[in-house]
Order: sequence, then structure tokens, then C-alpha cells
Amino acid sequence: MSKRDKKEIVIIGAGPGGYAAAFRAADLGRSVTLIGPEADPGGTCLFYGCIPVKTLLETLQIKEKTAKSETMGLRFEAPGTNLKKIAAWKDKVVKELTEGIGLLSEEREIEYIQGKASFLSANEIEIETGEGKKQVYEFENAIIATGAVPRKHPNAKLDHEKILDSTDALALDGIPERMLIIGGGYIGPEVGSIYATLGSRVSIVESDSRVLSWVDQDLVKEFEKGNEGLFDEYFFKTEVDSVAVKDQKVTVEMKNQEGQWKKEYDLVLVAVGRIPNTTNLNLEKAGVEIDDEGFIKTDGKQKTIRKNIYAIGDVTRQPLFANKAAHEGRLVAEEIAGEDTGRYNPKAIPSVVATTRTEMAWCGLMETEAEEKGIAVKVTRYPWTASGRAASIGITNGLTKLIFDAGNGKILGGGVVGKTTGSLISEIALAIEMGATAGEIALSIHPHPTLSETIMEAAELFSGRATHFKGK
Repeated sequence: MSKRDKKEIVIIGAGPGGYAAAFRAADLGRSVTLIGPEADPGGTCLFYGCIPVKTLLETLQIKEKTAKSETMGLRFEAPGTNLKKIAAWKDKVVKELTEGIGLLSEEREIEYIQGKASFLSANEIEIETGEGKKQVYEFENAIIATGAVPRKHPNAKLDHEKILDSTDALALDGIPERMLIIGGGYIGPEVGSIYATLGSRVSIVESDSRVLSWVDQDLVKEFEKGNEGLFDEYFFKTEVDSVAVKDQKVTVEMKNQEGQWKKEYDLVLVAVGRIPNTTNLNLEKAGVEIDDEGFIKTDGKQKTIRKNIYAIGDVTRQPLFANKAAHEGRLVAEEIAGEDTGRYNPKAIPSVVATTRTEMAWCGLMETEAEEKGIAVKVTRYPWTASGRAASIGITNGLTKLIFDAGNGKILGGGVVGKTTGSLISEIALAIEMGATAGEIALSIHPHPTLSETIMEAAELFSGRATHFKGK
């Protein structure tokens, strides 16, 4: 081992949070060393998460649309699938994007080191490269951006062949006849819908009473309506007692209040959430503190107890989203560079979950949360059955929901279920951050005919009837 010159900023983790921090710091004239395990920056999001999932969803949405096109007067042969070509397309998208991030790093003269880093002290790290070599570096400032890893299930040990995590599943090595998803959070419906559209009979087991249990129930019901017939079986309020592989089959033992039973599957995906990836960082040597759930403790500017060490993204707190990590990364880079950006205090962080058939997005204060906190709100709901644009593209369900302060009419939260809701939610998030009122949203002229009009008309409902829907 040897020691080289002190680094100005080292960033451990090269995902959306890490590379966003690196790019902003470099743009502000700082010297940056970015460390990640892959040949290029990108992190879980680009290599194994958001990008490959959304690529596969978009690809298979074409199959879903084609299968339903006859109602519009277009007849096609039953859509076929070539699994190798689909996987190759997904890999091509990932490769182009990650190599692009690598080129942007080079253009900014960021030093990128492929390897894994851990702390030796509050101003020293050790990096182990793929060749097993170790190098020690001193640093002035460090940013921890190592993201999250899949949570383990106590009764479903991964073998990465028949019992998979999400990374294994996205490799698309084959399409099982019967598949079980353990977990009804973000990953379960998304990855499950990919396999279901490819021909698998996919079931979901969830310990709570429904999928996406923390989201307002009316939004989830509309989401489930959009996925009607996609999944084979749901097992709610059900625990998994054991998962065993024998003769290329997976036997799963489940139980709930009604009893205990066994079912056989060809493949099982364990998707019970993610936990902060801090295990091998040796945080104790740096004096960095974590809480009871393993998240790194930070202040309002993402500083740890060590004022020269910051933490961003999934390692800090919920929600575990790339957009949150990237936003925090840019703020921290500006903080280190001496820019006065203020505290990290967003009013709305958009969330999106999609399947091959529908999509749901939400942000800000939810109705259920308002009830729990005793906040007086007025809720408006605009069904997409009243939308001309929804009708023109064959959408038979969908919902735009807005949540306002009952007193002053300011928008506090909202959710959208239907198509392209990941794009629609941005307007709601901006309105929340700007403190817009229902009247201001309603008076903002929207293009016609579009799905974005449902936001305008949902706002109209705050004070009475919308143009195309009288409300209830």
C-alpha cells in the first residue's frame, strides 16, 4: 500500500447522487475523485434499477397496446417476443447511458476510480480495486453516496438461480411458467408485470392488506383496476414461512389467519424493500453515526457528525429515490464549494410506480397522512373517464387527485393514476413548491386535448364544478 496526495473531494458511490455531486463540484472548480464499483459511473439506478426496469416496461407496453388495438380498428397478429433481443435492447440502453456518464466525467476532468472504498479515519480512505490492489488516500471532504441494497428475507435465502433479487430478475435468463413475488412495494408490481406480460403466471404475496400500502387507498384501487387480470393471484396479510428448492421447483409455505398452505413455483423474486448500503464502509473509524435502521445521521445540510464528511441519497433516510439523491448531491457540492444554498427542505419528492399497463405517481402530503396529523384538507378527484384525451387514446380508467389546505386553498399534495403520470406529477410538485392555490392552478391555461388538463379541472373542483365533471 502507498499514500498519495490529499484529495480535495472524494465521493464514495457513483450513482445518481454521487455523480450529480461530482459534476456540480467540478463545475464549481473543485477537484473531485469519484469512486464506484463499475467501469463507468451510474450506480444501481442506471445499471440494475430504474433504467433497465423502465426500458423493459416501455418495450412491453408496446406489446400490451398492440394486443388491445383491435378495438380501435387495427388488427395485428398476436405479438410475439424474442427474449434475447429484449434483453439485448435493455443492455444497449444501459451501456449507452453509463458510457455517456463516463464521458461527462472525463470532460469535467473528474478522477474516476473503479473500486470499493472504506474509511480508515475521518480524513483517510482505502480503495480496493478489482485487481485486489489497495491504495490509501487522504481527503479534505468526503461524500458518502453508496445507495441501498436489497433487504434480505429471513425465510427466503437467495440462491440467485431460483430464488432471486431484483438484479437477478432483470437479467431475463428465462421466463418461468409460474412465478411468485414476495413483497408488494415498488419492485414487486413493476418487475412482476414484466414477467406477466412475457407470459408468466405471476402471483404476489404481501404481509400488508394491499400493494403499496403506504399510498392513499383510492389511488391504489385505481392502480389495481388498471392492472386487472395482469397478475394470477394476490395473497394479502400473508407471511412466507419457508422457501425451498427441489428438482428445479420452488416450494413456498405461506400462512395467514385462514390457515397455512404450500404452493409450487418455477421462480421466486424476493422484493421486500431496500436498506442503506453502509456495511463495509467502516463508518466507525471515521466517527460517523448511524441510526437504529442503519441510516447515516445528517443535519439539514447533509453533514454527518464529522463536518468534513457528508452523506446523501439512500444511505440517509427515506424515500430511497434517485431524484432525491441527485438533488442532495448538487446541494452538498455547492455547500462544500462555499455556495449559500440553504437547508435541504423539499415540500414534495415525486414517487412513481409503473407496470406494463398503467402508472401511478404522487407527491407531497397524502390524504391519509393529513388525517393522521389532524391537518384540515379539501380533496378533489377528477376521473379520467371525463377526459377527452384519455378517451382518444383508449384509456378506460385513471384518476387525478389534488389535496388542498382547507383554509387558504394552497395545494399540499396530489396523485395521478393512468398513463405518463411520471411526467404529469412534475406540475403538481412544482405547484406545491411554489405554494400555488387551487384558483391559480385552475386559471393556468392548459393545452387541449391533453391529460395535463385533468390537473386544471381537478383544481376547478375545489370551488365548484369542473368544465367536464360536476363532482360529487
